[in-house]
Amino acid sequence: MNTRRLLLPAVLLWLAACTPAAPPTGMAHAPAAAPAAETVVEPPAERCSDRSGWNDPATPLRIHGNTWYVGTCGISALLVTSPGGHVVVDGATPKAGGLIVDSIRKLGFDPRDVKAIVLSHEHFDHAGGLAALQEATGAPVFALAPAIATLRRGASDRSDPQFLVLDPFAAVADVRRVPDDGVVRAGEVELHAIPTPGHTPGGTSWTWRSCEGQDCRQVVYADSLTAISDDDYRYGDDAAHPGYLAAFRDTLARIAALPCDILVTPHPSASGLWGRIGPDAHRPLVDAGACLAYAQTGAERLEKRLADEAARAAAPTP
Repeated sequence: MNTRRLLLPAVLLWLAACTPAAPPTGMAHAPAAAPAAETVVEPPAERCSDRSGWNDPATPLRIHGNTWYVGTCGISALLVTSPGGHVVVDGATPKAGGLIVDSIRKLGFDPRDVKAIVLSHEHFDHAGGLAALQEATGAPVFALAPAIATLRRGASDRSDPQFLVLDPFAAVADVRRVPDDGVVRAGEVELHAIPTPGHTPGGTSWTWRSCEGQDCRQVVYADSLTAISDDDYRYGDDAAHPGYLAAFRDTLARIAALPCDILVTPHPSASGLWGRIGPDAHRPLVDAGACLAYAQTGAERLEKRLADEAARAAAPTP
């Protein structure tokens, strides 16, 4: 019997009970100043939904304070701003890179004031627009070590569970490793990298403090937690992928324990974003339990995937 499978839900619940109300030491910092409301023109919001396509244009929206949504209806990208420089989070699809740049301009910001670009994971639907963003902004892309080679060549390798079914994307010229302290800075913005391998080897989540006046919130951009692969890959085959399953489970526990007021995910539908921002919002934006719930859903899906793999392995050969 797999005792880790039985213990995981209990561990997640224990972590939730121990989650601090404020960011852990070293993560809190002076909030980056949001642009004055009168300097930013927010266009009337178009309607996006969970059924929207990956390349459907979205109206740029303020999420909270200095954090803005600049992605498409189906794939997230964020802009975190400060007077001294901005950071873009994720590049979306190859077709969406230009849309992200347009959204930055529509909000009244200059793309050349973007000083850093970061990403969630090294797949074409989130890294495909990075080269275009880099060309428009001149900013370097910061990534964790396992993602760097993939970004530079525009293609994954067998270390990625989905390797055989992934589309290539434009190679990114200037890719730099996330600094040793795990913080990417631009002006007054500080984004903290959280290594979250599982969906991909280089999966990265990001967290920062965003304020509207005295209302400061911890934003978490949590990477995808779905256990999806091509037909050859087995998450339970530790001999073929040493330590990968354990790292995935550590990721789930890490996300569950994060201080988390506002959750955003690379696919907005995964965190119900369009029910929390925009013209059809009907749920609170702030939910301190959102990261825990997101991690628990990921854990349940991983365990189901492992059970399915075991069942297929035990099935008699036709």
